[in-house]
Amino acid sequence: MKTLKLGIAEYDLMKARTLAIARGEYKPARGEPKVWFTSVESFAKVLSQRNRELLTLIARERPDSITELAEISGRKKSNLSRTLKTMARYGLVELEKGRRGSIAPRAPYNQVRIDMLLNPVPGNMT
Repeated sequence: MKTLKLGIAEYDLMKARTLAIARGEYKPARGEPKVWFTSVESFAKVLSQRNRELLTLIARERPDSITELAEISGRKKSNLSRTLKTMARYGLVELEKGRRGSIAPRAPYNQVRIDMLLNPVPGNMT
């Protein structure tokens, strides 16, 4: 089973974390999420029920293109393309070059785990 580990933390904390990493003051721990959302709401929008169903469809059908995915999902290609690009930004899908320049969506993970910081200590993301 391949798992993507996601984190949820406030924007200011994520900014401080990123700067601390860049300055060499903080080294992310092994197993710490590599993909972060700034709110539960933003996570919920990206992984809505409809988008989770889309991920299941991609994993099961392995479409050769976004056009094919649009046909089998019943979603408009333009909206689907936007959704897939957002999901790719968070590592939830991969967009591979397919035949004749097409883009083939792939679901690299079959499980997502979420870490959410409730009372973070400055300088410590765990």
